[in-house]
This record gives sequence, C-alpha cells and structure tokens, in this order.
Amino acid sequence: MPEKYEKLITFVTNPTLLASIFSWLGAQFLKTIIHLIYGRIKTFKDLLANMFWRTGGMPSSHSAVVTAACTSIGIRDGVNSSIFMLSLLITFIKMRDAVGVRRSSGIQSKKLNELGRELEENNCIKDYKSIKEVNGHTPMQVIMGALLGVLMGFSWNLL
Repeated sequence: MPEKYEKLITFVTNPTLLASIFSWLGAQFLKTIIHLIYGRIKTFKDLLANMFWRTGGMPSSHSAVVTAACTSIGIRDGVNSSIFMLSLLITFIKMRDAVGVRRSSGIQSKKLNELGRELEENNCIKDYKSIKEVNGHTPMQVIMGALLGVLMGFSWNLL
C-alpha cells in the first residue's frame, strides 16, 4: 500500500478523532430521540436537522466532543502533557461558553424576536425579520454531554 494511503488510514482511524466524532453523533442521536419522544419533530426535515446541525438540548454535543478529545488525549499522551493541559483548558472554555454566552445570547434573541413581532403587530414597525435564536445549554445538559464524551474517550482508547 502506498505511503500516502497509510497516512490517510492512520488519520481516519485515530482514536481521538473517532471518540470525538462518535461522541458528537451519539449526543445528536440522543437529542433526536428525546425530541421524538416529546413530539418536537414533525417532519423528516426536522429529523435530519436534529440529527446533524441543530444546537442546544440534552445532552450537549459541544461538551461531548471536547471532553471526548480531552479524555483521549489524556489517555494517549498523559495527563501531565502540555497538549492535555491545552485540551483541558479548551474543554472548560467551551463548556462555560455553552452555559454562559450561548445561553444568554439565545435568551436575548428570543426576547428581541418577541419584541419585534409585538411592535410589528402594533404597526410600530413594518416587515420585522426574526433574528436567529441560538440555543445554549443548561448546566445539566453540559454535564451529561461531558459524561458522554468521557465515556467515548475511554471507549475508543481502552476497549
């Protein structure tokens, strides 16, 4: 087998990459199942959107991905390595962002949209266009995503 293919195979079979990808897919799958149970998915388009690119909800796929990568790096390179410390810091920043900034932005955009629709209904403004409501996470959603990520990190590196 040519060397360029060996490098590609080594890349796509990297346990850190696989743990991260499968933790994201697992979180999105669990989120979709939860939305199906609660009747929040009405169409096949909603189903696909939930599976692949909608944000927010239980568990946090963002937290799952970064904790899977961090766990995998810790196992492979050691918890005293500089790359693990960097991944740990990025994990904490990402998880804090999911609960703090993204959640606050989502709440603000929802309120702005409510205000905009109300002003349009009262003829104060014309043709209000809603802004995107970014879904952040509750602390429990972030914790559950992190637990899923740790589980995936260990699974892809120790099993």
